[in-house]
Amino acid sequence: MELGPAGGREAVPGSVVVQKRGLSGTDSRLRAGSEATPESRENRAGARSVKGSLSRNHSDAKASAASSGEGGLDRRLIMDVYPEIPSTDGCTSDVVAERYLVESKKSTAHAPLACGSQHCAFPLDGNHLCVWSPRGTSHQLLTLEGHHQLITAVVFGNQVDPLQLCSASQDCVIMWNVDDCRDKTLKGLTPRGTILGSLLQTVHCLRFSLDDRAVAVCAGNKISVMDVEKQSVLVELQGHQGSVTAVEFCPWQANILISVSEDRSFKVWDYCAGSLIYSSSILTGCPLLSLLISEENRQLVTGSADGQLWIFSLMERHHYHCVAHVDLRKKSETFSTRRMMAGQYSRPEDRQRHSRPEVDKKEEAEATFPVLSLAHCDLCPQDSQCGVFSSECTKCLWIGSPTALFIFNLASVELEAALHFKEFQSLSVQIAGSCAVMSEAMSPKAFCILSSMFGNKIAMLEISLAALLSFQKCPGAGRMLSVLASSCVLPTSPLYFGIIKENFTKPANTKKHAVRSAVEDRPLVFHAKIRSSGYTSAPHVTMFSPKTNIKRNSKRTSKFKNNYKCKEYSLEDFLPRSLSRQVAVAQESVAVHCLQYSGDGQRLACGLANHLSLVFDASLSGTPAAFSGHDGAVNTVCWSHDKKWLLSTGRDQTLRVWSVHRTELMLLLGPESFPKPITSAQFYYMDTFILLSSGSEFWLLKYHIDLCRDDIRRYKPKSRYKPIFRLPLTSGAEVTTLSAVNDFYSHIVLTAGRDRTVEVFDLNVGHSAAVIAEVHSRPAHQICQNKGSSFTTQQSLAYNLFLTTAVGDGVRLWDLRTLRCVRRFEGHPSRCYPCGVAFSPCGRLMGCGAEDRHAYVYEMGSSSFLYRLAGHTDTVTEVAFNPAAPQNLHHPA
Repeated sequence: MELGPAGGREAVPGSVVVQKRGLSGTDSRLRAGSEATPESRENRAGARSVKGSLSRNHSDAKASAASSGEGGLDRRLIMDVYPEIPSTDGCTSDVVAERYLVESKKSTAHAPLACGSQHCAFPLDGNHLCVWSPRGTSHQLLTLEGHHQLITAVVFGNQVDPLQLCSASQDCVIMWNVDDCRDKTLKGLTPRGTILGSLLQTVHCLRFSLDDRAVAVCAGNKISVMDVEKQSVLVELQGHQGSVTAVEFCPWQANILISVSEDRSFKVWDYCAGSLIYSSSILTGCPLLSLLISEENRQLVTGSADGQLWIFSLMERHHYHCVAHVDLRKKSETFSTRRMMAGQYSRPEDRQRHSRPEVDKKEEAEATFPVLSLAHCDLCPQDSQCGVFSSECTKCLWIGSPTALFIFNLASVELEAALHFKEFQSLSVQIAGSCAVMSEAMSPKAFCILSSMFGNKIAMLEISLAALLSFQKCPGAGRMLSVLASSCVLPTSPLYFGIIKENFTKPANTKKHAVRSAVEDRPLVFHAKIRSSGYTSAPHVTMFSPKTNIKRNSKRTSKFKNNYKCKEYSLEDFLPRSLSRQVAVAQESVAVHCLQYSGDGQRLACGLANHLSLVFDASLSGTPAAFSGHDGAVNTVCWSHDKKWLLSTGRDQTLRVWSVHRTELMLLLGPESFPKPITSAQFYYMDTFILLSSGSEFWLLKYHIDLCRDDIRRYKPKSRYKPIFRLPLTSGAEVTTLSAVNDFYSHIVLTAGRDRTVEVFDLNVGHSAAVIAEVHSRPAHQICQNKGSSFTTQQSLAYNLFLTTAVGDGVRLWDLRTLRCVRRFEGHPSRCYPCGVAFSPCGRLMGCGAEDRHAYVYEMGSSSFLYRLAGHTDTVTEVAFNPAAPQNLHHPA
């Protein structure tokens, strides 16, 4: 059916009055001192041509309206010509520009807005539909008339040619061909729409299918899927207990439709069969307002009226599990805190350039951000070396709220940018009732439509993504840190002690008499050699004479010595899926607190709660070697690079270094050695140092293992150590864990503090290099670096990745070069127990423990887990990958 004017079935364009609008405080002229650039002159010329075209249309429409007795419409269109909006800080004039401003007779508090790939649509005066395009001056504002009641929903089609536009009111649903309507308007003809159906209920939302052949019409708690060509209802879906607020078609499954409602749940439908596939539980106490489906991540994103954001996995066999739950208010505070703390360690000129005005803390604390709209956003880095996935654009979301726009990173579940309207005082709309955003791929600009909550204005904004990201870039983020050492060790560096030969000073009480010293070096019988009388032994008989001149087979010998190095780590079957072997570490039930494979992958060390440290063969066969001596549970075990020594720390506040071959204690650091208990320890700088944390400091120890035995005092190790460097955290907080690479020379040490920060230290210069604030909602209990393996190769930049984990806050992947979280893994339950994480040797996978008695395996390119490894009867607290074979080991608490 074709729609016409009020008395018939055809529509004529409405009349508009065009008024040119200047900057804030100067409506009739440009800001003093501004120069007309070629771009601004071209834009003003284009605006004048649009004005003339609209004026001619206005005169024609006015005459037509006068003949009908209506006298014209009382509204005005205020057009901006690319002004630069001044802000309170004076640094963001190139971030946002107000392109158009429309004033309507009706309230625009909750006006439905729509953005397509190249067009925007909004209702004017309640029942007039306006279409605007920022693509040059030839695309003037197009006004379509036909609805007799308030327009309540608007949506663009997914296809560009032809571009479809659907609008709905309480009386009917109309389909418009935008290109056809524009051509008819330019020719002086009357554009016409097609009525899909007449309704008696208020339509809250509309959505086209991917091929634009069907449209979902949501009225009340019912979803009607209509055939566009046949103008008939295909199916009606009912099941929600409240009004349906948003609906989306699944991009990779044509028969799947997902809806959210005021009943605070989402439902998954097979609309072709007319059946309900899945219904979620109640997510929050406020209605769900918006919905978006990410095809790249296979995820569903929905936002609520109280500023909460949920991300669910749509991958097969994941059963719609929740990937992340985000509070926008807290994320906004964290984003501001990180920028503020990063500015403390930047240069003065950077701090001045990135300074922001003071905001009322009470107002900021009470602010909420209802999620009015969600839209796709692709962020392509200007410098490909700054991003982790430099070859691809970062998949993000636009989040529209009444007071701000956010760019949200789906991978890291973090904010990339925040545009608060109050920071731009010249914007006509400071508090929005409705919001819609469009951003094309590989485009440096985005366009946003805002409707005023307390007025009758609708504003169109142009946002420069590059300027926004540059303005909100953390100060000092351009400093490129690297785990791989890129310079020689400085003479002033504490690591210089590992290059020169260190002479340990003996204690003062070690002076002894020369006679006693000479006697001490002899055996207990005080003779160099004792000969037997031989009267009880049989005479010597030569049984055989071995051949000593046989040339040995070097290949066989090398294969016997280290059979792991003969075969490179297999990348084709790097996914451990099946249970290979399971052993009990003790006869009674005992918790395993830590795990670590040796560098060659032949042995596995574990620390137990029963004060023992065990070393197994990699195949978990045979009897393990036991190391006893701790008076408390063993918290840490660490292999040396040469596989000769094993370091362990326990709750008895001691650090012990063991000889793996002798299973003997070689070095002991008692509780009196440090002012506070040791929280973490490891070998560092290719076994040159021992790195440990105690209290708010981390220590660098030079040690010496003495292999000479004292037969008289063999209970007392002769090895010794010497503290050569210590450094506290900048904030003075207690160190919870630390990490550094020992497999190759690296100057970087990572520490996590009780204040939820991660601090990066460069020991070549001997001070802090960077601080990452608000790493988790709780203090991180483990830092895991991508250390690789000698059996596989990785890109050099991959060693700059590291993982952090905290109780109740999942696992986060960080890039040392940008000091940014690049991905978040949150599909495993970890609410009460500290569960460990581990990198695979190839760097493609991450394994972690969970409280549901499973070990989870993630791929670095996805926030959703690949699979779960079952077999335990309690919480899995530690995981470890074999560096020489595709094996994953995990132990329960």
